[in-house]
Amino acid sequence: MRVTAAVAALAAVLALTAVAGPPPTRRGDQVDDYHGERIADPYRWLEDVTSTETQVWIAAQDAYARSVLDALPGRAGFRARLRALIDYERFGVPQLRAGRYAYTWNRGSDDQDSLWISDDPAARGRLVVDPLARRADGTVSLAGFELAPDGRHLAYALADGGSDWTHWQVHDVAAGRDLPEVLEGTKFTDIAWARDGRSFWYSRYPARAGGGWDDGRQVAIWQHVPGTPQSADRQVYAIDDHPTRNPYPLATEDGRYLVIRVEDGYQTSGLYVLDLAAPQAAALRLFDRWDARYEFLGNDGPVFYVHTTQGAPTGRVVAVDLRKPAPEHWRELVPAAANAITAASLTGGRLLVQYVADLRSLVRVFGSDGRAQGEVVLPGAGTVAGFTGERHATETFFSYTDYTTPRGVYRYEPASGRVTPWRVPAGVIDPGAYVARQFRYRSRDGTEVPLTLVHRRDLPVGTRPLPAVLYGYGGFNVTLLPVYSAARAAWLEAGGLLAVANLRGGGEFGEAWHEAGTRLVKQNVFDDFIAAAEWLLAGGYSSPTQLAIWGASNGGLLVGAVLNQRPELFAAAVPAVGVMDMLRYQLTSANARQWSSDYGLSEVPAEFRALRRYSPLHNTVVGTCYPPTLVMADANDDRVAPWHSYKYAAALQHAQGCANPVPIRIERRAGHGAGAALGKLVEEYADQWAFVAQATGLAPPPLP
Repeated sequence: MRVTAAVAALAAVLALTAVAGPPPTRRGDQVDDYHGERIADPYRWLEDVTSTETQVWIAAQDAYARSVLDALPGRAGFRARLRALIDYERFGVPQLRAGRYAYTWNRGSDDQDSLWISDDPAARGRLVVDPLARRADGTVSLAGFELAPDGRHLAYALADGGSDWTHWQVHDVAAGRDLPEVLEGTKFTDIAWARDGRSFWYSRYPARAGGGWDDGRQVAIWQHVPGTPQSADRQVYAIDDHPTRNPYPLATEDGRYLVIRVEDGYQTSGLYVLDLAAPQAAALRLFDRWDARYEFLGNDGPVFYVHTTQGAPTGRVVAVDLRKPAPEHWRELVPAAANAITAASLTGGRLLVQYVADLRSLVRVFGSDGRAQGEVVLPGAGTVAGFTGERHATETFFSYTDYTTPRGVYRYEPASGRVTPWRVPAGVIDPGAYVARQFRYRSRDGTEVPLTLVHRRDLPVGTRPLPAVLYGYGGFNVTLLPVYSAARAAWLEAGGLLAVANLRGGGEFGEAWHEAGTRLVKQNVFDDFIAAAEWLLAGGYSSPTQLAIWGASNGGLLVGAVLNQRPELFAAAVPAVGVMDMLRYQLTSANARQWSSDYGLSEVPAEFRALRRYSPLHNTVVGTCYPPTLVMADANDDRVAPWHSYKYAAALQHAQGCANPVPIRIERRAGHGAGAALGKLVEEYADQWAFVAQATGLAPPPLP
C-alpha cells in the first residue's frame, strides 16, 4: 500500500492529539439501480484502496482506533498472557516419501513456522527454509510443500504479506540447496509430482501482456521440470467451454493418470482424467454432471476410489471403473451413515474415513474392499486431521486437538492399528481446569442447533451471568469442531466464557445442513446465531451487558448482519475481515464469484432481494445505539478486499446513535489471516480481548 508524505504527516498529527470520536467520512452521491430499486453507495470511493483520499482516511481511522485501544487498561495484561501462552514448541504433520519426512516446526516464539526434512522421524533433521530469513518482520510465510515420490526434491511455496498469491521454489534434498527457478502466478494450487520425480504439474493464472498475472481469468494446468525456468513450462490442460471452472492437478501413484480436480463453487465439483500413456487422447470427463462433490482418493489401475456426496448428503465412498463409469456400475464401499464424512484417504492399503460424530472426530477403518475393520483409537474427544500417505505406506501421521489441548502429532500404523505420540506439547495449560459442555437450542424455525460452552471449571456458570463471547461461522460447508487456540485460552484463563454455535451453512451434518444456510435461506444462519445469544441470556449464562459476538471472514459477515438486526442483545461486537457489501462482493477478488454457491448474486432478482435484506453495509440504521464494535481489517487482504470493512465501519460510525466507540483496526502487512506473523497476532488479540473485556466487564489479566 502506497503511503504519501501527506498521509504520514496527517497520521503523525492525529497520533499526538486526543481523538474524541471517529473522523468524519465523506459521503458520495453514488447510486446504483438493482432491478428497479435504487441503492445508495456513498462510500464507493473507499474501494479505491490505493488512492490518496483512502490513504488519508486510513491514517485518520488508525489514529482514532489507537486512541481507543491503547487506552484500554487490560491491553498490556492480555498482551503478556498471549505471548506466554503461545510460546510452546509446535510441529506440523509430517509428509513421508521414500523414507524422508518433511514437516514444519516452530520453537514457540518464532513469528513463522520453518520447514525441515529428516531421514529419521526421531531426529530434527535439517532446515530447508526459514521464512524469517526472507523477511525479518515475519510477514513472509510458508504456504505449502510437497515431497517428490522419490524424496529427491521438495517443492515449497511462500506468501508475502498475507497475500493469497504464492511463489513456488524447488529444493534439491541431496544437495541441500534450492534450484534457481521461481514459479509465480499461483493461488490455492496443488503440486502433483510425476512418479519418477522428474517433473510436476501445477495450476497457474494466465500472464498479462503488460506483466503480472490475470487472476480474473481461469487457471490452467502446467508441467514444470525442476532446474528449468518457468518460461519453459508446458501447458497441459485448460477448460475452454465454461467461464468459471478451474482445474487443479492430482497424480496417481502408479504414474498412469493425471487426475484433474475441477472446482466451481462449494457444493459441486468435477473430476477429469488424462491417461499419461496416451498423451494425444482427450481428457475423460469422469464426473461432469455437477450434481455433487467428488474427491479422488486413489486407484487400482483403472478402478478409482472416490469420496462423493452423490446420492448421499452425508457422503459415501465408491469404486468407479474408468472402463464402465456410469453410476449403475459403481461399487459402493463405504455407505452413507448418519454421521457426515469430512475427509477420507487411501493409505496403508486401507480406507481411513473421518466423520463428525457428536461434534468430534471419529475415524473408521475399512479395507479397500469396503469391509469394516474398526476405528482408530484417538487421544480424546476432539478434532483430527491428516492420515495421508501412499497406498502401501506402513505408517501415517495425524494431528489431534480440542478446546484445552494444544495440537499434537501422532503416528498411526494401519496394519496393527497402533497409535503412538510423535510430537505432543505438554504443560501448556491444565486441561483439567476447564470444562467444555455441549448443549442444543432451538432456532427461530424450531431447528435444533448445537452449541458448546467452554469455561474455567471454578466459575459459577449458570448461577449468575458472566462475560461471554459467542463465536460462529455458518458457511461454505465449514465444520466447527474443538480446536485449541492460545488466543481463546487467554480469554478463558481470564474468566470469560466461550460459546461456539454450529450454525446451518456449516458441514456438521452433511450437505443438507450446509444448503439450509445458503442463498435464499442464508437468513437461517443469522437466526441460528441470534437464537444462540437468546439461549445464553435466557439461561442466565450471560446478559446483554456482558455478551460479545466475534467472527471472521464469512463469520465477519455473520457478526455484521446480526449486529444490525439485534444490537440490543450485545455488549460488544468484533466483525473481522468480513464480507460486508453483499451486493458487490463478487468484485472482491478473482475467486469471490465462486462464493455465489453460498450467497447468490445481486444480478439475480430473487437473490438480490435476499442479499439486500441482510447485507451489513446496507442495513445500518441512523440513530440506533450500536454496542461498542471493533471492526478488523487487513490492508493486504486479496481474498475479502479490505474495502468491505472500510465501507461498513464508515456506515456504522455514521449511523451510531450513542457514545459507544466504533473503531476500525487496520493491519498494514497482513492478508486474510493465513500466514500472519505471531507478533502481529499477539497485538491483534491483545487489542480484541482488551476491547471486549472493557465492554463486558471482564477483569483483564494482571501484568506479570
